[in-house]
Amino acid sequence: MLKVGVIGGGSISEFHIKPYLKNVGVKLLALCDSNEQRLAEAGECYGVTVLYSSYEELLKNEDIDAVSICTWNNTHAEIAIAALEAGKHVLVEKPLSMTVDQALAVQAAVEKSGKLLQVGFVRRHGDNTKILKEFIDQDEFGEIYYAKASCLRRLGNPGGWFSDKSKSGGGPLIDLGVHMIDISWYLMGKPRPVSVSGNTYSKLGNRSHIECLSFYQAADYNPTVNNVEDLANALIRFDNGASLYVDVSFTLHAKKDELSVKLFGEKGGAEIEPELAMVTEKNNTILNITPQIDSLSFDFEGAFRNEINHFVDCCIEGKETIAPVADGVQVMKMLNAVYESAKTGKEVYL
Repeated sequence: MLKVGVIGGGSISEFHIKPYLKNVGVKLLALCDSNEQRLAEAGECYGVTVLYSSYEELLKNEDIDAVSICTWNNTHAEIAIAALEAGKHVLVEKPLSMTVDQALAVQAAVEKSGKLLQVGFVRRHGDNTKILKEFIDQDEFGEIYYAKASCLRRLGNPGGWFSDKSKSGGGPLIDLGVHMIDISWYLMGKPRPVSVSGNTYSKLGNRSHIECLSFYQAADYNPTVNNVEDLANALIRFDNGASLYVDVSFTLHAKKDELSVKLFGEKGGAEIEPELAMVTEKNNTILNITPQIDSLSFDFEGAFRNEINHFVDCCIEGKETIAPVADGVQVMKMLNAVYESAKTGKEVYL
């Protein structure tokens, strides 16, 4: 039985807590949040009586085997290192850290502790992703040499800590782009990034004046706090000659929101967003293929369930996670390079 503690009680935490409660190999032993009212409410809601307002106190509990870190981005590395040093396995929400140096420090702590750290790249755990990955691994598409990913919101700055750079590390790039870059890179076979050319724009703010169109707002939403970018784009080149183009926004003068991830290979292509689709050719004819599966789209709750169950299996059985700390480091290198390139106006070499 794996005894787990969840650190952080924000909105993402329920997507960790609920799968833990449903996993027969887990006992959800403790919760932690600095907001004591929210902590008490979560404890009552989920039937957890061991509650901490300090993650340091939770980590002193020797009965806890593993933790999920569901806190602000600026605390991910600090808490992950402390948890590893306390002998706990760690599932840390994306991004792994705010800087490359912090990511490398977490990696060093993993190697020193011998404990598992899994990065919360939840899109790797989608059922549609798993199916596409099997086709890729069977070389159905040949060499994947180009990918294009977009997550464009016309109105969707969540405000709160998301728009406070000191807590988030950035805007749509580090919040949404981390998913777009990771899932593309993962499906491309994780080639080594060698250069990044990127741009960021801060033109529109949070557009809190817009009426008649609702959007997600963080619990601590405050329209006066916003020092993150509205839009980011980047071209990433890899050591095998492949390239990835990505663009993401919190707000943009666009007709509608857009979510797409496309992969192009020598023998065929595929889309994983907005729905799984494959393209190939046979008998001198191009074929568009629609797999017959329960859900062609990304199942948010189902992917989190898969992610949590995978983490539990890795902890109990010693399996290797599909989202190891080394991948978190590489993704941080790409994210940071986009910001650096945008700041300097020059291509950044990794």
